[in-house]
Amino acid sequence: MLREAFPGLNNTVHGKPLVYLDNAATAQRPQTVIDAVNNYYLHCNANIHRGVHSLSEQATELYEQARMSMQKLINANSHREMIFVRGCTEGVNLVAQAFVRNRVGAGDEILISHLEHHSNIVPWQIVCEQTGAELKVIPMLQDGSLDISQLDNLISERTKFVSVVHVSNALGVINPVKEIIAKAHQHDVPVLVDGAQSTPHLQIDVQDLDCDFYTVSGHKMYAPTGSGILYGKEKHLDDMPPWHGGGEMISKVTFEETIYNGLPAKFEAGTPNIAGGIGLGAAAEFLMQAGLENIERRDQELKAYGEAKLSQVEGITIYGNVADKAPVFAFNLEGIHAHDIGTIIDHEGVAIRTGHHCTMPIFQFYGVAGSCRASLSFYNQETEIDQLVDALQKARNLLL
Repeated sequence: MLREAFPGLNNTVHGKPLVYLDNAATAQRPQTVIDAVNNYYLHCNANIHRGVHSLSEQATELYEQARMSMQKLINANSHREMIFVRGCTEGVNLVAQAFVRNRVGAGDEILISHLEHHSNIVPWQIVCEQTGAELKVIPMLQDGSLDISQLDNLISERTKFVSVVHVSNALGVINPVKEIIAKAHQHDVPVLVDGAQSTPHLQIDVQDLDCDFYTVSGHKMYAPTGSGILYGKEKHLDDMPPWHGGGEMISKVTFEETIYNGLPAKFEAGTPNIAGGIGLGAAAEFLMQAGLENIERRDQELKAYGEAKLSQVEGITIYGNVADKAPVFAFNLEGIHAHDIGTIIDHEGVAIRTGHHCTMPIFQFYGVAGSCRASLSFYNQETEIDQLVDALQKARNLLL
């Protein structure tokens, strides 16, 4: 029934039914999200927070309801801790510039992991260039897991911030973020968790994790592109200066001074992606109605089936062979370039991702330029994994 909620899965590619296995890049949208966006544009298209007319009030209510839905989804303590952003990239950059930059200097260290997406590497390199701080990296092991045994050596009095991905977009590996957060907090070091890939797959409880910041990208969790949330503990957000200046984030402006608005408006300058935010709220409601526990169970069924089937393909190398992972498979076929595989199986209707997946350091570790990546959602089926395997066999027969 849940699969039927996604009309985009009914498309055809090259005359064949679509097999969509690129969910780590962006997921399909359920009809409820599409309807929520359409409803805004059709029936209450107006700017929010600033109008007393009916359309503006209706739009404002829908937008703020979406904030509350996201608060409930990740179990934040207050709606004041929920900042609308365009996605995880903007959320990380906001924290890097408004929270971390003024708290580090020469000799200080920022700690990330080897499994990070470029959007959780480059912002910290920029901060290090600006301040003289140094970037440290939790190393990875051959199976794709992090070498957590190195944490005690890496976290010290010089460590001022930790930023780590919850689920690897390239390998699907689920990192022990709660353990990392606890170790960091023993040294009074705040932690940001990149939740781009975890929110669609796992039950997230930011209070239980005790993370200081958590980022969410809407388009990974069945919401519109350009939507997302930065969660931050209220005490941190209160202490942070605004990152963008403009309308909405002010309470008073004169030519002599500006008094900033309270949370969450302080970080939401300008007219936002209203439709995207409303769609994000609809996606959160969809996930909660579907039940994250059901999604986790389905993910593990697909992961087990995918591992068994893909391992039968001759010449295949699968990266990230750990038990605790999402249904994401990064692989190469011996003697065949990943781009050639992706192009050929596209003609079989199978959509996967090829390249380095914005995680160049991971594939440098494995000594390859990149990989194919099949990333599944709960709406995928075992028969689609079979179709992927059949398409890979055809590619192999054609190219070797």
